[in-house]
Amino acid sequence: MINSCASSDDSVVATAAASAGADVVRSLYGRRLTRIDKGAGDFATAADVEAEKAIVGVIRTARPDDSVFGEEGGHHGAGDADRQWLVDPLCGTLNYAVGNMLVAVNVALRDGAAAVADPFSGEVFFTDGTSAWVRRDGGDEPLAPTPASRLVDVNLDPPFPSAPGFRAVDLLARPEFVERFRPRVVSTTLALAWVAAGKRAAYVTDGGDLTGSVHFAAGIALCRAAGCVVTGIDGAPTGPAGRGLVVAADAETHRQLMSMIRG
Repeated sequence: MINSCASSDDSVVATAAASAGADVVRSLYGRRLTRIDKGAGDFATAADVEAEKAIVGVIRTARPDDSVFGEEGGHHGAGDADRQWLVDPLCGTLNYAVGNMLVAVNVALRDGAAAVADPFSGEVFFTDGTSAWVRRDGGDEPLAPTPASRLVDVNLDPPFPSAPGFRAVDLLARPEFVERFRPRVVSTTLALAWVAAGKRAAYVTDGGDLTGSVHFAAGIALCRAAGCVVTGIDGAPTGPAGRGLVVAADAETHRQLMSMIRG
């Protein structure tokens, strides 16, 4: 095991905040929770709300001059603050509500430190913006992406803004995809942490600019710091004009996926 002495103070805050949210998510798991309707079939639960409160509490205590934007509670702190944290307290709410443990807690400082916690494995993946680590069983290890598993997670949740030019389901049906990779369908951004950690070879999702999304910001920061290849589905750098996300463990995996997507 390697101690994370290289972690910045911000990564300590991110890790503590994500861990606090994960503690809440884990403690409320299995209970009958009232659903809070958010429209268009989306909803939150008390676990989402209480986890966000715990996360915001950690950040506001440690960084009182920073602002926080949470998926459930919106803005906290000064709107004109130079630094903003993005919080997704429970990514995979539908999974959680039906008793599926595939969820994540995401905390990210814009253009800085980030952490992704798995409430049920106990792992916390984190970055100071330069290096990336996983904390498990009281010790820290550097993240090492690898394509060895050949597993590629594909997000099939709507909407599909790039259709008909690109549809993730069409990618799964391509003969060259199933010859080279083993598809998995996932509905939580925990999958991004898995790519950074070598548990998956790649991740693909449609969408617009995801770099400022509470759902994706932490995972993107983690993957970049771990050395993954991160682009949009058009192969262009992620950003305001971005389209979706392709995160690959290495350049060759990314090249192969882009060839299939463009094809």
